Amino acid sequence: MLDATGKKLLRLLDPDSPAEVRRAAAVVLGELGLRDPEVSRAVCDGLADPDAAVRSLLLTVAGQLRVEPALPQLLKKIEEGGEESELAALAAAKLGAKGTKALQDLMHKVAPGLRRRIAGALAAAGTASAGNAAMDALLDKDPGVVDAAARALSAEIPSMPDAAKRLLGDHLLGLLEGMGKTPLPPASELAAVRLLAALAEPRAETWFWDRIQPGHPVEVRAAALQGLGKSAAAPVKDRLKRLLACAADGDFRVAAPALMILRGVAVSDRQLPDWLSLFEAGDVAGRRLALEKLGDRDTAEVAAALLRQLRHADRALRDDALTHLARLGAGRTALAEALLAAESPDAAWTLARTQEPFVGSYDAPLRERLFAQASDYHEAGDRRAEALLHLLRVADAPGLRDRLEERAAALRKKKQYDRALVYLRLLTRDPACGAAIRLEAAACALKVSGRDLSAEARAADPTLQQFTRLIDNHEAETLEFVTKAKWLEPEELFYLGFHFAEKERAEKKFGGEMLRLVAKGSPKSKLAKDAKSKLRGEGLE
Repeated sequence: MLDATGKKLLRLLDPDSPAEVRRAAAVVLGELGLRDPEVSRAVCDGLADPDAAVRSLLLTVAGQLRVEPALPQLLKKIEEGGEESELAALAAAKLGAKGTKALQDLMHKVAPGLRRRIAGALAAAGTASAGNAAMDALLDKDPGVVDAAARALSAEIPSMPDAAKRLLGDHLLGLLEGMGKTPLPPASELAAVRLLAALAEPRAETWFWDRIQPGHPVEVRAAALQGLGKSAAAPVKDRLKRLLACAADGDFRVAAPALMILRGVAVSDRQLPDWLSLFEAGDVAGRRLALEKLGDRDTAEVAAALLRQLRHADRALRDDALTHLARLGAGRTALAEALLAAESPDAAWTLARTQEPFVGSYDAPLRERLFAQASDYHEAGDRRAEALLHLLRVADAPGLRDRLEERAAALRKKKQYDRALVYLRLLTRDPACGAAIRLEAAACALKVSGRDLSAEARAADPTLQQFTRLIDNHEAETLEFVTKAKWLEPEELFYLGFHFAEKERAEKKFGGEMLRLVAKGSPKSKLAKDAKSKLRGEGLE
């Protein structure tokens, strides 16, 4: 029997009371937990209240107080759909076995959207009968119903008693174990894996490891990885390979949880080859984790993997890989090898600048290889030579200058004047280059010149322009060099004499000396006669 206070509270639900009073009374009624026939009648009557807020509050109260007489009204509201149908389904699910049975019967008669609401309500009800019905809903043919039941059960897991969690775990493991005989629908398998992951069920670990492998749906793999969590902190070899394969997967839903697990896994020397595969991950996050885990290991294999990152589209990754390579002995060797094989001038310059701080530590054989490659590029007109020569200059500028001079001298002695000139011109770019090298370069240029005696051709000949500058600045040295250069032919000396004899002062004097050398060297030749004629014509006889 209700006391006077309870009866007053019920009177406040009368339609003649203001709406805000009725709402407050409904809230208090649910909190007091009063269970009485009069309360049941008041709740049932209130479900038809003209105020939507009052109806919604009383739908909740019907479930809280397990008002069984309200079941027909609840079922009707569910069938009608709308905003109140979800509250009505939850209230019916809380009525015990009778409400659960009614909802299960109703599921076969309503539209798919309402079936999903009923499944969610059964899972969220928290009663034994509704819970069993919700677990049955996990096997429904409609993926939407399965998903609704799974989501609602997952939301209830944190507040479940341990016994209920154990019961749910038993049921889900039973579903998976039965797959050998009767395969689960994809939606049901996904729901089972997700719920086991939410339960943190240790007995499901074997199932999780199996379902992270390629071949299973992406959603199932991602849910299984979530379920592994901290239990995968020290995986054995085969399981580590599975995790690494997931981390390198092209679908980030699989890669992300695998990377989170791997972040807490230590890398042993024996497992290093397996970890290297992470450097080929499709997503840059996987490669960054590999860099974090392995980037400081000074091995040729790690250096090779780091080197491959230099071709990646992500600039930050490239920069980090370069930084790590520069710290490692094996990395420096790999960078030098990469420079030797650079595919473009830009790539060569990037690699060369990276090696500037430590190129001085390179041994003689490696520097020899760099010089040989630079020489081949330079002679071929390949701009990659500039990067290699720059790096060698940083390492030992005087040594590089000596090597270039030796190379030029050796080629000139072999009468390969055009190849020698390539190196001599490189040396003369230096403003500090001495007269001896400039004279050697001018003489080699003379050897390969067309030596056309027409005034127009001589005016455009850069070889004669070089000799002009040398005569103006180093008159005595120029005359001495040409006089002693036995490898210069009479025709070449005549060309110099013919041109400069027409000039003024020091240049005219130099021209006269060249013509006299020709006349003296082969006095009876036609060239000697032409030289004497030119001397007479220019007043230098």
